[in-house]
Amino acid sequence: NSQAQWHHRGATSPSNRGHFTIPGEPLHPATDAIRTLNSLQTNASYLDQVKRTRGDPQAQLSAMDTFLLRTGIQVRDLDQLNIIHVTGTKGKGSACAFTERILRNYGLKTGFYSSPHLVQVRERIRINGQPISKELFSKYFWQVYNRLEETKDSHGAAMPAYFRFLTIMAFHVFLQEKVDLAVLEVGIGGAYDCTNIIRKPVVCGVSALGIDHTSILGDTIEKIAWQKGGIFKPGVPAFTVPQLDRPLDVLKERAQKISCPLWVCPDLGAFEEGGRPLRLGLAGDHQRSNAALALQLCRAWLHRHTHLDVAELNEPWTDSKRPPGRAHPHSVSAWPPGLQDTEWLGRNQVLHHGPVTWYIDGAHTTSSIQACVRWFRQAARIGKMPADGSEVRVLIFNVTGDRDTAAFLKLLVPCQFDYAVFCPNFTEVSTVGNADQQNFNVTLEHVLTRCLQNQHQWQRLTETGVDSDLWPLDPLGETPLPPPGTSTRVFPCASQALWWASQGRDPRLATPARRGSHALTTFPRLREAGAIHVLVTGSLHLAGAALNLLDPSLSQ
Repeated sequence: NSQAQWHHRGATSPSNRGHFTIPGEPLHPATDAIRTLNSLQTNASYLDQVKRTRGDPQAQLSAMDTFLLRTGIQVRDLDQLNIIHVTGTKGKGSACAFTERILRNYGLKTGFYSSPHLVQVRERIRINGQPISKELFSKYFWQVYNRLEETKDSHGAAMPAYFRFLTIMAFHVFLQEKVDLAVLEVGIGGAYDCTNIIRKPVVCGVSALGIDHTSILGDTIEKIAWQKGGIFKPGVPAFTVPQLDRPLDVLKERAQKISCPLWVCPDLGAFEEGGRPLRLGLAGDHQRSNAALALQLCRAWLHRHTHLDVAELNEPWTDSKRPPGRAHPHSVSAWPPGLQDTEWLGRNQVLHHGPVTWYIDGAHTTSSIQACVRWFRQAARIGKMPADGSEVRVLIFNVTGDRDTAAFLKLLVPCQFDYAVFCPNFTEVSTVGNADQQNFNVTLEHVLTRCLQNQHQWQRLTETGVDSDLWPLDPLGETPLPPPGTSTRVFPCASQALWWASQGRDPRLATPARRGSHALTTFPRLREAGAIHVLVTGSLHLAGAALNLLDPSLSQ
């Protein structure tokens, strides 16, 4: 089992923090903290708990309230964080990133809590856009962990699950660091999410809704919308991007019941003055709605803090000429250029490494895969064509959870890949590996079985043919594309998959430490191609594994 657990070694105390040790290996205090964090109940256990108690959301929030009290935090203490709370299925992280960057450009000290992390767990808790340092992570981790450890006997030996612990820790960090505001991304859903313990956010946002986490949130878009609308608070303004009629009606009903003013954001074009398009730091047309949501969230936050000199803040929220519930667009010409400066790893990211170009997008819903396909085909087309015209396209893919793999792969076929590679999210096949990316929820056998199933599904789609009436339309045209023949491979880890896809031609990609027979195999077409375009998608965790290998500085 490549994911063997580290064994707990005694109770936590300031003098005994080395719970996980490797003979002869010096541990950075942050590494020790991360391995102790990994010993808590994992996200999978937490999700199972949510499934069992989702009929009583108050039970989730009551448990969170108790954990906070044990760390010395009362719920009312969170009011001073001036929180912007954002949920959604697709794009909520990007909307949060835009929002944080805009407000940081006003000179405000920002906190930002998001999930999941791609390379390091410290990415989840950011101050002024940067993951907290290893020293701060270790310091605040042990402060929270020790307080919970010391009080667990009086609370049935209870310790919070992995995600819940990090949420508590994020609140603790933001309070200790005295941030001016905190941008809070919901983990899953909204009503039952542990971030929903907050009482008085300044403003709430809902990004695009879709089908995901059906075993937790429900199997219809209406049920999912009900869960997302659970973050609305009485009297707190909320904004949503345009949604389909049925989920939008659910959001409106949720808002009306508690007297939450809900507005629908206008298209980003409404903010563009004189025909000058707003430049975004994140690629892809789908980011325009996330940027529009961020502008409204920032405007609402700044409106509450009128000591700042911000143009257009005294305009009415709505225009009588607009439909009820439609947000008023406002001028952003005098605003700092936060949209253009926004960075968000693993989303529509392009890395040029010699003859190999990596396209990395952690798309993990049907709608995000559709957006990924549009972005990749446009980006690969714009990319530099080799002098001899030879170009090879490679897909590296994996999914987790209860997601519909067949639907994802069917949408990816029109990209006309020459090779399709399937691998787990593990960076290396190793019992040690990167502590930030350890996952005790699954075994190597389980994830490899899933990869083989994905491979067979792809082969069925691309080799046996599909009824053209059922085939997806070309995202860049109107003609259904026939399935091409594709060579496929399965690897036990991302390092072997990436090395094989690039055939060692990426000057920054190290040769896998443990080579399988496939990793040593060379293919003339890949070795001799003038350009290799590799799309890594299907899972944010896979995107993180790829970035960890392609840019080692991210692990520092």
